Amino acid sequence: MALKSIIVDNKEFDIAYDIVNVNNDKTIVFLHGWGSNKEIMKQAFSSYLKDYKHIYIDMPGFGKSATSYSLTTKAYANIIDTFLKNLNINIVAIAGHSFGGKVATLLNPDNLILLSTAGILEDKPLDVKLKIKASKFFNSLGLGKITKAFRSKDVNKMSENMYQTFKNVVNEDFTDNFNSYEKNGMIFWGEDDKATSLESGKKIHSLIKNSSFDSYKADHYFFLKFASDICQKIENGIR
Repeated sequence: MALKSIIVDNKEFDIAYDIVNVNNDKTIVFLHGWGSNKEIMKQAFSSYLKDYKHIYIDMPGFGKSATSYSLTTKAYANIIDTFLKNLNINIVAIAGHSFGGKVATLLNPDNLILLSTAGILEDKPLDVKLKIKASKFFNSLGLGKITKAFRSKDVNKMSENMYQTFKNVVNEDFTDNFNSYEKNGMIFWGEDDKATSLESGKKIHSLIKNSSFDSYKADHYFFLKFASDICQKIENGIR
């Protein structure tokens, strides 16, 4: 693992990353999803795409890239863009899983690889809607501490800055961002995905004019099981 310090908007970020196939010229960047880290992406893809250099990144607040700042998706994109420019590499594709797919989309690479990407707003279950309404009500009364009772166990484990970041990014509508991407898109999805539905994947495919779409009988982390087939399609699809 390597660590690189960068300055973005007068804030310092220490970015942890790994490089695989270091002697290759053409590079594919891999961005993990929310609550994850570079290791899961490396586990899935490092044995494949041998003709490409791989860069696996822990985005700020995840894995080994600590941060005390609250961020937005646009801020993440600016941070990763600055980091990659500092490396001075030949990037041919960026792959992003879930939240990482939104960041990858904002980076506007020549080849965009989306893995069960977030960004399409889906209807929430009734119990979730009720918790959100209750939380907003207590916040309006200045009783923000009470709202912690409505958080899920996963959310309760977050630091306050990452909880604020989560609130910044969780309900974004990326319809226009997908629609405005005009380069080469490759979209892969889990058919049994409960976090980002298959219908969301099909919608993104319809929005990105130059895109392919492949789905697999698995959940949100389908790429762990089907990495070999996905990488073969990436090799054939990169332009």
